[in-house]
Amino acid sequence: MKNVTYSEVTEFVLQGLSPIWEIQLSLGVVLLLFYIMLLPGNIFIIVTILKTPSLKSPMFFLLAHLAFLDIIYSFVTHPKLLLNIIFGCQTISYLGCISQIFFIHFLGGSEMFLLIAMAVDRYAAICHPLHYATMVTSVTCWAMIVASWLGGFLHSIIQVILIIPLPFCGPNELNNVFCDVTQIIRLACTNTHTLEFLMFASSGLMSIACCIFLLMSYGALMLKVRMGSSPRKSKAFSTCVTHIIIIIIMFSPAIYVYCHPFQEYSFDKAVAFFHTVVFPLMNPVVYTLRNKEIQAAMWRLLNNIRFIY
Repeated sequence: MKNVTYSEVTEFVLQGLSPIWEIQLSLGVVLLLFYIMLLPGNIFIIVTILKTPSLKSPMFFLLAHLAFLDIIYSFVTHPKLLLNIIFGCQTISYLGCISQIFFIHFLGGSEMFLLIAMAVDRYAAICHPLHYATMVTSVTCWAMIVASWLGGFLHSIIQVILIIPLPFCGPNELNNVFCDVTQIIRLACTNTHTLEFLMFASSGLMSIACCIFLLMSYGALMLKVRMGSSPRKSKAFSTCVTHIIIIIIMFSPAIYVYCHPFQEYSFDKAVAFFHTVVFPLMNPVVYTLRNKEIQAAMWRLLNNIRFIY
């Protein structure tokens, strides 16, 4: 047999959502408008929580951190995607691709663990209201946030450590709008069945386990609230419903993307796009739309700004 020499891949080509440039441009404009509206909205949520004394509870502190995570998350893929659409450039360097994978899983994992921390906070508030102030202190909140970041970092670094040794010698086209593990390992010049199973376990099964745990937790809390006699049970029930909506928005596409690494389907690209590009900016917005305290505080802050000017 003849010896074949392969050249090392130094960049990848992102095929985007559509091969037609006009459609890509239209989607880019929609994404830019979406980005312009929701990014300042998330920033305003953080400012409102920090500036309003009545929103100093752990629940709102964790919500502000959720908005902060989503803001950072939006800078991982959005700018590169918009630049690629505007300038017609579809390439991304090998280092840029690995960086995208690292930060997508780092921030996504941190957000997943933060949702668990928020579930713990709601459990303490609903099931142990008399001891809530002593159980969930500022130190406890910071400990949960640090644990979320560490959990996301460990999850992400595992992905990167498994990918870096892979040889890439062509082809170098990714059927996506950004780099992710489910796409890049298919391009490796080696057998990746074992690696795909590890990715399925570390991302897919972990997403399923966390989603089931969170849904069962909030389901149990909703039952407890319904059976209780507290005058604030309507507010607690609404909060649980809001958290469930955020969980479904975050975990449904993640489970779809990472639970079939061995096969590729036509909907993969669209689901991955909404999961990574669109949905992260919506989580805090969904929460504020169902929380009257934050809405009232935001209106007061806006009125104060108008009065100053």
